[in-house]
Amino acid sequence: MVMSWVQALLFVSVLFPTLVECKIRHYNFTVVLKNTTRLCATKPIVTVNGKFPGPTLYAREDDNVLVRVTNHVQYNVTIHWHGVRQLRTGWSDGPAYITQCPIQPGQNFLYNFTLTGQRGTLLWHAHISWLRSTTHGAIVILPKKGVPYPFPKPDKEKVIILGEWWKADTEAVVNQAMQTGMPPNISDAHTINGHSGPVPNCSVEGAYTLHVENGKTYLLRVINAAVNDELFFKIAGHDLTVVEVDAAYTKPFKTDTLFLGPGQTTTALLTADRGIGKYLIAISPFMDTAVAVDNLTGMGYLRYNHTLAFTPTTLTSIPLVNATSVTSVFSESLRSLNSKEYPSNVPLTVDHSLLFTIGVGINPCATCFNGSRAVADINNVSFVMPTTALLQAHYYGINGVFTDDFPAKPLIPFNYTGAPPSNLQTMNGTRVYRLAYNSTVQLVIQGNSIVAPESHPTHLHGMNFFAVGRGVGNFDPEKDPQKFNLVDPVERNTISVPTAGWTVIRFRADNPGVWFFHCHLEVHTTWGLKMAFLVDNGKGPNESLLPPPSDLPQC
Repeated sequence: MVMSWVQALLFVSVLFPTLVECKIRHYNFTVVLKNTTRLCATKPIVTVNGKFPGPTLYAREDDNVLVRVTNHVQYNVTIHWHGVRQLRTGWSDGPAYITQCPIQPGQNFLYNFTLTGQRGTLLWHAHISWLRSTTHGAIVILPKKGVPYPFPKPDKEKVIILGEWWKADTEAVVNQAMQTGMPPNISDAHTINGHSGPVPNCSVEGAYTLHVENGKTYLLRVINAAVNDELFFKIAGHDLTVVEVDAAYTKPFKTDTLFLGPGQTTTALLTADRGIGKYLIAISPFMDTAVAVDNLTGMGYLRYNHTLAFTPTTLTSIPLVNATSVTSVFSESLRSLNSKEYPSNVPLTVDHSLLFTIGVGINPCATCFNGSRAVADINNVSFVMPTTALLQAHYYGINGVFTDDFPAKPLIPFNYTGAPPSNLQTMNGTRVYRLAYNSTVQLVIQGNSIVAPESHPTHLHGMNFFAVGRGVGNFDPEKDPQKFNLVDPVERNTISVPTAGWTVIRFRADNPGVWFFHCHLEVHTTWGLKMAFLVDNGKGPNESLLPPPSDLPQC
């Protein structure tokens, strides 16, 4: 059979998606088990197309992306396109039971979305249970054809995905934790592009090697796809110039250490100027409180061409596990580019002023170890996942699935970062906060000290936000707003709230639908540190949610 020119063009665009100027990008993601050996042990893992990490999705700004996801494993599956705005296409956002019912074994679903006004580095990952531990990959959104980067053009680009590895089945890890009510077991290693490098009791474990040529500049697209760990990233003997985070350009700044929470991306320029040699790439965890963490350093290597085989590795010092100052300096160095081409459209007026206190608690559990279970909450509400997707319930007017009375502030104020209250219990509920289309929101995300204060990387689906302020202790509504940056605050989709501190974000609710807001530490999401914003339709079809696709999975 002779291919039509349209079929031929689509065929080529699938094989070489970055080489063809095409407004529609087609991908097939087949979810399969793959026996994989790490840390000198083999186990089956859930992958896309048998790859760990999964395939990189390449597209250009404003492209339409079609991804057919077919489920060939025993688990229910969804894929979330983390940081993609999904303007009016919430059905393709991916969080299970929020915007869709999961894709059941043997079924498939076509995700269909447009990358409107976005360019940079994002990630995709499974968004049900803990499957994202191995089911994840990069999204690289190139500028429109002919539009240059707002920084020196690199000679080459490299994707670097950071992750965690458990010797055990992660589904068994989370299921055991939910049954006992105890915190889940920590991971056994950290990985760089799927490899941990040598670890205790497994010296033969492979390591990722970044091959470079002296005098060349490389754009490193670094992604934290870890499940529960915020991570530092360093390359011995080399500085990095940050130019973009979460697919939003920044003012360039030079650093020797990147800091990324799960779900965050950082794009940085690396100049290979050391001539020759082999240099350590190190990723290590950040935890500045009394919470167990996988303290193993993941190792890889930067290797110059023509370096001799047995050249010793140039090492680097890694930040202390509790190096709060390093995270603060990095976070406070981030500024939006705020240029004529890429302005910072920070909302200067606020329609909804919200205060969300976030943390953990302890609820009774008759079947759990010690008769109680660890939980997490926002404004003392531990979110209960529905059995019908919230977006479907909203669109079809199905009663009894959720209520729209999520509290705008804590019902019982207390000294959030001081001595915790005696009652550590939370309320359960499937509650959303309703926003009118195009309304503006200021959200104070206040960490608390109940059980254990902790840094929380929090992620908002469907909308980017501007991080206008941060601090330690309790937010002061009189004094702290005077220090807000309303000129060039960093634009993100995921932000770390400092331990026993606060972060303030502002955003415009310009995307109709139901949008998940949650801690991106999977342990806290599992425990209930999550809620959703319901954004009503505006006026006319261009401000309204599109109808659901005909192949939307059923619960």
